Amino acid sequence: MNQLWSIYHNEIPPFLREFSAAPPMARLKDVGMNCGCEYTHFPRFRDIGPYSRYDHSLGVALIVWHFTGDKKQALAGLFHDITTPVFAHVVDFLDGDHLRQESTEAGTADRIAASPELCGLLEEYGLTVEQVADYHRYPIADNPAPALSADRLEYTLGNALNYGFADLGQIRAFYGDLTVGEDEAGRPELVFRTPETAAAFTRTALQNSHVYVADEDRFAMEALADLLRLALDRGILTREDLWITEKPVIERLEADPVCGPVWRKFRGYSRILRSTERPSGGTWVRVDAKKRWIDPMARGMGRVSQWDAETREAIEQFRSLEFSCWLYGE
Repeated sequence: MNQLWSIYHNEIPPFLREFSAAPPMARLKDVGMNCGCEYTHFPRFRDIGPYSRYDHSLGVALIVWHFTGDKKQALAGLFHDITTPVFAHVVDFLDGDHLRQESTEAGTADRIAASPELCGLLEEYGLTVEQVADYHRYPIADNPAPALSADRLEYTLGNALNYGFADLGQIRAFYGDLTVGEDEAGRPELVFRTPETAAAFTRTALQNSHVYVADEDRFAMEALADLLRLALDRGILTREDLWITEKPVIERLEADPVCGPVWRKFRGYSRILRSTERPSGGTWVRVDAKKRWIDPMARGMGRVSQWDAETREAIEQFRSLEFSCWLYGE
């Protein structure tokens, strides 16, 4: 996904190169954005390209820098996923927090403070851990859903490219139409200049939203969480191991006589069976989902759902989805 970086900003400024090279950030190169789903053989995931939390984090930082020119805000965007564990939100499933997805966000300040490389760079640039450890304080970097922030913008564009919902030309058009405006409360927000582009972006983002809650996605994350729980119970992994990188974790799973076959079964999943009633045989699961959507603003017109009836209906249909069916992977 690094082909998007030059769209976000014409160059990576030296300070972002320095901070992103520190070990806590470099670790994210081996933590994926698709929460383990990319290791399965489900058709919607098996052909996607690599997209790491590092790709995403540097992309967010470049977006924030492009629109604010503020180092502390850009660094807060860079660090916002620094505590992400292997397989990302799968660990929220493991912790029983997948509907909020907050259990893996804690500890950003501690992770930065524990890095001599990051602390040395912060001192060099006259910044403190407190200034860069919470991207929620900077509305361009993050804001309450369904508003548009740099975080939501980056993963929307990255995933849209990866899933085939948009090409680079469309992404350039989306990005080039953005400017900094104000939300309903007068806070800064990324807004579109033209309503047509705002509506097109919203529809593309909604395609992503359906992938995030798809049966394959929900099943895969629940199944991988169960495998991690098994590995923890067997002592193959420790809780701390969840914050290394995915390659060595996978190697440990593969090498274990119990976890290995389960991992290989997970890798082989290629289709989902569904049932409204729970069948008596096999391991069937019913998995709820956190619904993510974006309702951005067009300058002078308000949010897309306020003036585009078709998009408003599509958002409402998405929000009304229910996940009561039982799922079985094979």
